[in-house]
Amino acid sequence: MSNVTAPELHTAPTPRVSIPAGPAIWSGNFRLYFTARSAGLLSDAMLPVAVTTGLLTSGHAASTVGYAMAFLLAPFAGLVLVGGVLADRFTARRLMIFADLLNLTTRVLLAVLFFRGIDQLWQLYLLLALAGTAAAMFQPGAASTVPLVARDVQGANGILRISEALTTLAGPPLAGLLAAASTGWVMVIAGVMYAISASTLLALRLGPVPAPPPGDSLWKNLVEGWHEFRARSWMWGVIVIWMVFTVLSWGPLTPLLGSLVVPAHGATVFGVLNGMFGAGTVIGGLIAIRLKPVRPLAAGAFAVLVFPLQQFALAFDLPWPVLGAAMLVSGIGISFWGVMWATSVQTQVPGEVLNRIHAYEVAGSVCMFPLGSALAGPAMETFGAQHVLVVGGIVTVLTAAALLLSPPIRGLRRVPDAGPVAGGH
Repeated sequence: MSNVTAPELHTAPTPRVSIPAGPAIWSGNFRLYFTARSAGLLSDAMLPVAVTTGLLTSGHAASTVGYAMAFLLAPFAGLVLVGGVLADRFTARRLMIFADLLNLTTRVLLAVLFFRGIDQLWQLYLLLALAGTAAAMFQPGAASTVPLVARDVQGANGILRISEALTTLAGPPLAGLLAAASTGWVMVIAGVMYAISASTLLALRLGPVPAPPPGDSLWKNLVEGWHEFRARSWMWGVIVIWMVFTVLSWGPLTPLLGSLVVPAHGATVFGVLNGMFGAGTVIGGLIAIRLKPVRPLAAGAFAVLVFPLQQFALAFDLPWPVLGAAMLVSGIGISFWGVMWATSVQTQVPGEVLNRIHAYEVAGSVCMFPLGSALAGPAMETFGAQHVLVVGGIVTVLTAAALLLSPPIRGLRRVPDAGPVAGGH
């Protein structure tokens, strides 16, 4: 491959992009991308806790916190499909840099807002809506860039999963600690993280990137992405199954866990339990780096079978150390599935439609989580927490069974790692 010193170029469609000779994972490009993702993930993890703490400590009602989170999440859900189209049209790298710069701007303005004091809530809501828009622009390219920076896509996804777990664990406590002094300082740190992310993405030197034909309208690109998504029965099959799982099992679990554990054991134990689950996701990522099954989705479905251990342990009020062990194992299983799924999407889908397909995948899976969380309270009041948890555990088992019983999902075979080619960047 010839040297490329300018931003990546669009070329004719190609299923895979060859990676120059060098490390299968820790190439110079992957190190830059890993830095960008870790910085962005840490900032993302800090935002909800910082905003919540800042609003409550300044005397605003809990309902204001709810509205703030809605303004943050709604643009993401509504615009992620557009983000996928734009990433395919203008390249994921350019759009992610734009999103980082938009996030940097919003965090600087949020810092000013919290330092000065919030007297006009519409200003906060507007900035959070812009942050949600930036997330929608960034997310589709976050997955499609992995095959461009690492020959071992599964190993790279395992490392990124570990980074996500660690930043998810570290971000909220750090934000809470800093927000106790001033939420504005959390926003300053978050802004620095987005500046680092944008700078490292700008330093990436990628080869030719597949793109849709020039001149097509945004709507046509969106429709073509839907047709590509629908044409892959293994993909939409997983999404349909996962939507049911998210609404009936995973979505209700988080609010139920907090509402049952905190009154019985205290906030400290609740934090420890979440830490155990996070540790499990790290272990799952480490396993996924080494273990490369021939049928990744089938192997991932078997790993999902351990997820309901935490639901059953919580439902039957087992001692919290046992619940912690169950959450550790559950984290391992769901993390391993996540790597198998992400790798399958990134290696099975042609590059020129990958951003759009990933956007449909995110929209289909993520949009159900708030619904499941919202239904947790009414379901617990109507049926009781134990029944909701047991049903959720059974649904999880049935989810794994459905994945394994579907021939397109069960039979999907792993794509070999991309081989090196002559030349370099």
